[in-house]
Amino acid sequence: MSSSLRPGPSRWRRAASIVLASGWTHPETATPPSRPPPAEGFRLLLLQRSPHQGFMPGAHVFPGGVLDAADRSADWLGLFAPYHRPPRFGLGPAPFSRAAFPSLPDTDDHNADNTGTLPEDVAFRICAVREAFEEAGVLLLRPRTSPPGPAPGPGLALEPPPGLAAWRARVRRDPRHFLRLCAHLDCTPDIWALHNWSAWLTPFLRGTTRRFETAFFLCCLREPPPVYPDLAEVVGYQWSSPSEATESFLSKEIWLPPPQFYEVRRLANFASLSDLHRFCLGRALEGLERWLPIILLTADGMVHLLPGDELYLEDSDFLENLMSTEKKTEEIMKEGKQFHRIVTYNRHLYDIHVTVQSKYKHVYPKNSVVRKSHL
Repeated sequence: MSSSLRPGPSRWRRAASIVLASGWTHPETATPPSRPPPAEGFRLLLLQRSPHQGFMPGAHVFPGGVLDAADRSADWLGLFAPYHRPPRFGLGPAPFSRAAFPSLPDTDDHNADNTGTLPEDVAFRICAVREAFEEAGVLLLRPRTSPPGPAPGPGLALEPPPGLAAWRARVRRDPRHFLRLCAHLDCTPDIWALHNWSAWLTPFLRGTTRRFETAFFLCCLREPPPVYPDLAEVVGYQWSSPSEATESFLSKEIWLPPPQFYEVRRLANFASLSDLHRFCLGRALEGLERWLPIILLTADGMVHLLPGDELYLEDSDFLENLMSTEKKTEEIMKEGKQFHRIVTYNRHLYDIHVTVQSKYKHVYPKNSVVRKSHL
């Protein structure tokens, strides 16, 4: 597992998460639906974490986990060869780096010598693909002889191989077995199907020391693959459109942490899977934004401030501290004009306020203000 990124109270780890967006061809039942179908023509895979997990217990999240030394091992070079070669393995030019704040010391996750290991953006993609397999049994692989580069349209997950459970158990014990599984299937991780989407750093909260710098990728699939929760970290799952996931969250059927809620609401901008896939291809070279939310405690709630908000301060002091005010949330909102924030009223009620322009050809969520009846 990766070592700390920064000495001190918080233990930082690098991680990768994958937003799986799938077309939806399941036939409707003959009985009239109780509510109209969602506007979006695709579904997102949300995994329910075990209530016994130490981090975000019981939450519905996208598949993902911590970057392991095995994900960036030089042993992958032999599997990718001779069809895909370093330094970019057919991924195209490296995207621009975005957002220098916050600066976290870059310590190696495996050993002191990086010679021959994979570039970080390749390693993070391998990590995300591996975690999708470990947690959900979804294999995002392609034959080794396939041409590199993104497909012109959404792809398909690989059919589960015989002995799926045994392979998953091996990979869970030792991530190096994921390379052996790929070699056994004569496949490589489909790193080309994963598009840069966003990056989130865990904000500081009192009483927590486990924090992550997580790269979020987006992958479009023509149809939903079968999902097999590992029943250890993951105890359930659902395929939901962005609007369905929002409604399930507000009705307290599921709990979405703020970053996942933000991304679900961002994805509500897209009417179809093809629109979403074209959007990802169109901004492939823009890279991803890297955000550390800063927590503002008000007299009656909590506000997650994001870059661009008029109250956001790029100050390293907030790596290990909160902002606070004696004013109520409503007062803070009335006084401001330039917003990029998530207002948290309780565990199942967030408002998103965005008045800033999006950057780097990305989209931000539209203002998502919940009816007062939910309060």
